Amino acid sequence: QVQLVESGGGLVQAGGSLRLSCAASGLTFSMYGMGWFRQAPGKEREFVAGITRNGGNIYYADSVKGRFTISRDNAKNTVYLQMNTLKPEDTAVYYCAADRIFMAPTTAAGYGNWGQGTQVTVSS
Repeated sequence: QVQLVESGGGLVQAGGSLRLSCAASGLTFSMYGMGWFRQAPGKEREFVAGITRNGGNIYYADSVKGRFTISRDNAKNTVYLQMNTLKPEDTAVYYCAADRIFMAPTTAAGYGNWGQGTQVTVSS
């Protein structure tokens, strides 16, 4: 079955950077659109970034545009999220998601496969 394993989370000071990785298995990675979502305590899961199968189209939430960069390496079955200029409000559990159809790349309902998440904490 599809497995998505996130890594790279941690504690960082405001203004710092982190790079999240999501290793995928059990699927033909190049056939799946990929996304990153996050969920802070007491809040709903929200879209962060999405990327199409070949990386030709990329989507970002307004709150992260210019600071975060999503990319993928289809040879390594991995999608990345480079996060720069981190803010305390970026603190959340970050989830990787995958979908074969990828018709709704900015909504959680548009993804059929999810990882377990990795914690990102940004201190002020």
